[in-house]
Amino acid sequence: MRRPRGEPGSRAPRPTEGAICAGPGEPCFPSDGPLVRALEWERRCRLPPKPPPPLRPVFLGGQRLEAALSCPRFQRHPQQHLIRSLAEARPEELTPHVMVLLAQHLARHRLREPQLLEAIAHFLVVQEAQLNSKVVQKLVLPFGRLNYLPLEEQFMPCLERILAREAGLAPLATVNILMSLCQLRCLPFRALHFVFSPGFINHISGTPHALTVQRYLSLLDTAVELELPGYRGPRLPRRQQVPIFPQPLIADRARCKYSHKDIVAEGLRQLLGEEKYRQDLTVPPGYCTDFLLCVGGSGAVLPVRTQNPFLPYPPSSCLHATRDPAQRVVLMLRERWHFCRDGRVLLGSRALRERHLGLMGYQLLPLPFEELESQRGLPQLKSYLRQKLQALGLRWGPEGG
Repeated sequence: MRRPRGEPGSRAPRPTEGAICAGPGEPCFPSDGPLVRALEWERRCRLPPKPPPPLRPVFLGGQRLEAALSCPRFQRHPQQHLIRSLAEARPEELTPHVMVLLAQHLARHRLREPQLLEAIAHFLVVQEAQLNSKVVQKLVLPFGRLNYLPLEEQFMPCLERILAREAGLAPLATVNILMSLCQLRCLPFRALHFVFSPGFINHISGTPHALTVQRYLSLLDTAVELELPGYRGPRLPRRQQVPIFPQPLIADRARCKYSHKDIVAEGLRQLLGEEKYRQDLTVPPGYCTDFLLCVGGSGAVLPVRTQNPFLPYPPSSCLHATRDPAQRVVLMLRERWHFCRDGRVLLGSRALRERHLGLMGYQLLPLPFEELESQRGLPQLKSYLRQKLQALGLRWGPEGG
């Protein structure tokens, strides 16, 4: 039997959607009714007003450039508006701090952007009197790393004056500047006279950065030997010389899982045999090679164990030694990170190593990453290596020795 509406135990009608009930058994009010609207208006009047949104800071050209370079997200994803920010900045806004940030950004990300590099060179020349060698070493870093010699005519004269003024105050900064200039093949004789002097060498001995400076001086001495035949000043004593780069560089070790070295090594092993090549061999005066082959006068690839894989260093000693008919061929991997970003220019350290190995008498066989990446599988890679070696006139196997 149906209970009449309103009797105990009967079910109350459901409130309509959006209605507000005061409590159990109380009448419900629609949410858009006048009473609910009045209560809501009164509640809002009692609340404190919302604070206005913070105003976005208005950056000038130099401030916008510094803000962008200091942002971690921007450093991971370089933006083209760097050039626009720099162009909009007034000269007084470009402080040494901002320009050092810009130089470090370009060097870290391998960005060989001429307009930005020329701006750094111009800043260095204009602000010469206010800059010390510790700041200059940071401003000069991207030029050597990116293998870029600026068009600014006063760039080198300015650096020579700074080195003459500051060389005795900061030995490590002085050698760092010369390292960048060495990669650009622009070593000033006067600065070399100073860093190779007994006084400078004795001064850096026993300091915390002595080994680093010693390694850099060894590289500078190698550059003098190979590239500056007209230099007649002091040299680094033989007892002070140490290997320059005795192992693969940090960038190669960090990216080893992306490198083609393992598959090239396997291709050479199957193609030539393990006794016909050496991997990661450091040759005097301390350059680590990717792969080295010894080749006889007839073009036959010889077992490395039966030959001296090293050419005499300094090369001038070849004139007083028995002429070795065997030739040394160095296979150089040119990985993607060995180049400036979005370009075909080798980084300064890579170009320096290849240049010096060539001047020492090693025959170089570059293996560019584009060609290595286009090989599909080990059989195709072996065919590629065979063509590369045969193009040099190399022979191997029963007929090649």
